Amino acid sequence: MHMKETWYYIDSGHQTPSFNMAVDECLLNWHSKGLIPPVLRLYGWKPAGLSIGYFQKTANKINLEKVEEKGFKLVRRLTGGRAVLHDDELTYSIIISEDHPCIPTSIKEAYLYLSKGILNGYQLLHIDASFHNQSLAKSTSSSAVCFEEPSWYELIVDGKKAAGSAQTRKNGVLLQHGSIPITINEEVLYDLFLYPSEAVKKRAQQGFKDKAISIQDVSSKVLSYDTVKTAFREGFEQALNLNLEPYHFNEQELTEIKTLQRDKYENDQWNLNR
Repeated sequence: MHMKETWYYIDSGHQTPSFNMAVDECLLNWHSKGLIPPVLRLYGWKPAGLSIGYFQKTANKINLEKVEEKGFKLVRRLTGGRAVLHDDELTYSIIISEDHPCIPTSIKEAYLYLSKGILNGYQLLHIDASFHNQSLAKSTSSSAVCFEEPSWYELIVDGKKAAGSAQTRKNGVLLQHGSIPITINEEVLYDLFLYPSEAVKKRAQQGFKDKAISIQDVSSKVLSYDTVKTAFREGFEQALNLNLEPYHFNEQELTEIKTLQRDKYENDQWNLNR
């Protein structure tokens, strides 16, 4: 048994979408400068956020009025992929050097290694999850909605997508973050996208029910955010053989996060017009 490695564990509670994305980027920067060890962060969203992928177009795809009307906030991620509604969910992020001895160079292999923690989290909640094998599936859909598409990024429960993750590598650091839905409201989700007609929207929404699944869909008992959070913290700790050391931001770090939040993640130039 090799020695346990110590990572920082950040439980940042429920924060705004712009704050959440600023934290992930700051952690990446601090780790690349050698200021902090690898990090596991668990967090929630308040208000709910629609996060869109780094390359995703918003024009004619996202219904911005509806996002605002529902009191949600749109934010663009550093990572690729499609739109995700972060509402009643646990979100995780991992920040670790690309040249860390445990991190395989291929994105897929690195993903599978880090996601053992997610798999274990489901198992600790007595939910039978597995990885989707994507050697067969080639994406053909042009959908803007993330959970419609299982890829090798996904964890599957009962043949449906249970968690969606995305990864980026920057300044020698890997950032992987992902959404672990506790419940899913597909009515609300599908109001946030633009469709050529109501019928097309209804079809997409119906199809989604067959493709996506939440913790509450499969758990025999009602699970709170805190229960889910604890299971996934332990899941990562066990699966990756970690010693997780709780860490809290100091004033200087908070100032840096809030500056980036204001200048970038609350800025339409970044969120809408990239």
